[in-house]
Formats: sequence, C-alpha cells, structure tokens
Amino acid sequence: PFSKSDLKGKVWVADFIFTSCETVCLPMTSNMTKLQQQLKDEGIKDVEFVSFSVDPEIDKPDVLKKFGDQFNVDYGNWHFLTGYGQEEIEQFALDNFKTIVKKPEAEDQVIHGTSFFLIDQEGKIIMDYTGLQDIPIDEIIKHIKILQNY
Repeated sequence: PFSKSDLKGKVWVADFIFTSCETVCLPMTSNMTKLQQQLKDEGIKDVEFVSFSVDPEIDKPDVLKKFGDQFNVDYGNWHFLTGYGQEEIEQFALDNFKTIVKKPEAEDQVIHGTSFFLIDQEGKIIMDYTGLQDIPIDEIIKHIKILQNY
C-alpha cells in the first residue's frame, strides 16, 4: 500500500510508464535512474521517485520489480505503483497531471506522456520536464534544491 500521505513533506519526481512498452519507457526509466544516481552522488536526500504504471492489468508488483531490476533501481526511494484500474489511472493522470493516458481497445501499447513531473512537499506540481531526450538533469536538481531550501 502506498498513498499521497507517504509523500507528504517530501519533494518527489513522477512519471508514467509500463513494462511492455516498445518505445519510450525504457529510455525514460534509464533517465530517471540517472537522476536518482546524480541526486545520491550530490548527497541530496529526501527526494522520492514515483512511476505510475499505465497498464495496471499487466504490471503486477512482481512484473514492475523485474522491470526496475533491469535498471538497478534503488527501491529505497523509488516506488513503482499499480493496483488500480485502467480507467482510474487514465482519469488520475488527466485530473492531477493534465497528461494523457489511453489504452486503445485490443492493443497492447498504451498512449501516454513522457514528462517527468516535479512535485513539492505539499503535493503541488511545480514543473514538468522532458523525460525522454536531452533530459535537463541539472535543471531538475537545481529546482529540487530550491524546493528543499524553501
């Protein structure tokens, strides 16, 4: 079980991925891993990472764990979330992140955005960045430092 209360008072970075993705999710997860590592290298603590599965029927906890293991994810502060319905994640992404998540009927690929979202200690989205190419790691870290010293 994991909820917004687990993130209260912490800065966090979120994205939307799925494990059977044939295009963007592997590079996005690789980029998130780089961000996690760089924060660690700079000694920046109290930052959480959340990857919401956009294909919860397929992405059971063990499948997500296997996916994360490919990237040597540190699960101490990175949470791969599932356990909700397809409609629920589609509405959640739209309502809370203003991003699209749509699984076309009879297809195995899910349409979703490729942004990384920076969320403050109150749960407010502060900024979104490209999570796919030319990811602005230094800028994200600068913004995290600003939020933590606010």
